[in-house]
Amino acid sequence: MSTGCNNTINNRFAKLAQMGEVVFHIDDLANIWQIHNKNTLHTTLKRYTQKGWLFRIYRGFYSLQKPENIDPIFLGIKALNKFAYLSTESVLIRQGIITQMSEQITLVSSTSNNFNIENNNYKVRQLSDKFLFNKVGLVLKDGYYQATTERAVADLLYFNPQYYFDGKDLIDWKKVKEIQGEMGYK
Repeated sequence: MSTGCNNTINNRFAKLAQMGEVVFHIDDLANIWQIHNKNTLHTTLKRYTQKGWLFRIYRGFYSLQKPENIDPIFLGIKALNKFAYLSTESVLIRQGIITQMSEQITLVSSTSNNFNIENNNYKVRQLSDKFLFNKVGLVLKDGYYQATTERAVADLLYFNPQYYFDGKDLIDWKKVKEIQGEMGYK
């Protein structure tokens, strides 16, 4: 391999390292690396994955680390490639408000979807943009937004007003009502 080729490869990965990101969609890589020819891009990605420099998570989605070494919630949110946050059952199970375990990671975004990555199952609930981008009751933690307990309850009641909560005594209903009011949930 020529020195010029090595410099190109080094420069490409240096650009990725500077960004501080771990996962990338194919369009992101094309823009970062300024590769405009799709065939060149696909060939480059194929070679880099064969050498173990990149990991293909699924078609058009790559990472610098093995997917099993990436936080599954972060991975699911990045896979959506749009604004999303952890909410509903995933948050409430952690808080002991829902006692039955779920194999799904529940996210809220602008589209509804069910998908799998590695051994992780994701359920994405669709929320109207007027509610989705309201950050009341959302906290940024571990590189992604997560609903507080009260926001998760408000979200779940929005999707299913008849939902039964096992640990309803653990819920601050006053805060839930406040969030519902600020969100405009009925």
